[in-house]
Amino acid sequence: MSFTPHYAAVEPTRAEVDALAGTTVLEFGAPWCGFCMAAQADIAQALDAVPAVRHLRVEDGKGRPLGRSFKVKLWPTLVMLQDGQEIARVVRPQGVEDIRQALRKLGSPDGLAD
Repeated sequence: MSFTPHYAAVEPTRAEVDALAGTTVLEFGAPWCGFCMAAQADIAQALDAVPAVRHLRVEDGKGRPLGRSFKVKLWPTLVMLQDGQEIARVVRPQGVEDIRQALRKLGSPDGLAD
């Protein structure tokens, strides 16, 4: 799996996210968010280099429980998960290297280590 260009049709529950096996990048944002749109090329470039990492895009906003459970305040926010546990986070990445650095923290199971 690699970059997913579309937001999930149905927001997963926190329990479903916590139960995910393997490495996952959970991206919070909104389709109308200028910061989110500007970051998409960098997010795609970073994630396309690590196809074993699952990418879930979740539309966030007021009253959305998953974003609140991760204390998301700004978009885009990328939460790097290993077996459902948060390992790293990038808020409003300033370039592809910000995302790559966070992905490296996920470790070597998917070939991500330095």
